[in-house]
Amino acid sequence: MSLTAAGVFVALQFFEAGYGYLFDRRYGPPVPNKAGWVLMESPVFVMMCVLWACSPRKWEAAPLALAAMFQLHYFQRSFIFPLLMRGKSKMPLGIVVMGMVFNTLNAFMQGGWIFYVAPADYYDGWFGKPFFYVGALLFFAGMFINWQSDHIIRHLRKEGDTRHYIPRGGMFRYVSSANYFGELLEWTGFAVASWSWAGAVFVLWTFANLAPRSASLYKRYEAEFGEEFTSLRRKRILPFIY
Repeated sequence: MSLTAAGVFVALQFFEAGYGYLFDRRYGPPVPNKAGWVLMESPVFVMMCVLWACSPRKWEAAPLALAAMFQLHYFQRSFIFPLLMRGKSKMPLGIVVMGMVFNTLNAFMQGGWIFYVAPADYYDGWFGKPFFYVGALLFFAGMFINWQSDHIIRHLRKEGDTRHYIPRGGMFRYVSSANYFGELLEWTGFAVASWSWAGAVFVLWTFANLAPRSASLYKRYEAEFGEEFTSLRRKRILPFIY
C-alpha cells in the first residue's frame, strides 16, 4: 500500500484526478455525483462493520473507540455528504471504481489492524496513554475543518448558478483546499490515536492523493481568477508551508 501510494503521488503530478472542479470525461462515463459518492465511499463503512462483527474483540473498549472514530467519518461521507450536495454535477465512473477499490483495501488495512493484527496486550491501559487523546483531538479538529469547508463550498452558488467562485472563510483564509487540509489532519490524528503502521500508511495515501489535487486546483484558481486569487497569498493544502 505504501509503494502504491508513492506511485499514485508520482502519477498525479502528470494526470489530474478528474472529478469535481477538475471533471474529465477521459476517466469514464459520467454518473450523478450523489450516487457516485455513495458507491465510492460506502464499501469502507460496510467492510469495517463486517470486520467488527466477526472479531472476538468487538466489545473491547479501545478497538471499539478507534473503529467508532473511523466509522463516524465514513458514515457522514457515505450517507450524509451526498444528500447535502447541491446541483446536478456528475463524476466519472472510473473515479468511482478506483475509489471503491481503495476504500475496500483500506477497510481491510485499518479494521484488520484494529480488530485482528494488533497484539493481544496492545490495548492494555490504552485510555491512560496521552497519544490517544492527542490523536483524538487532531482527528475531531480535522473533521470540523473538513465539514466546515464542505459547507462553505456547497454554498458558493445560488440555485441555478453555474459560475465558479473563490471559497472564503474558515481555513480557506490560509489554504485553497481547506477541505483537504481538514481530511489530512483527521487521518493524521487517527494514526496517532491508533499508534499503528496501518494508520500511518493511510496518512501517506491521503497526502499522496490530495496534495497533487490541491496543486491542480490551485493552478485552476490562478488561471480562472488571476490576481484576485493570487493576492490572497494562500498555500495549497498545508497552512504556511505548501
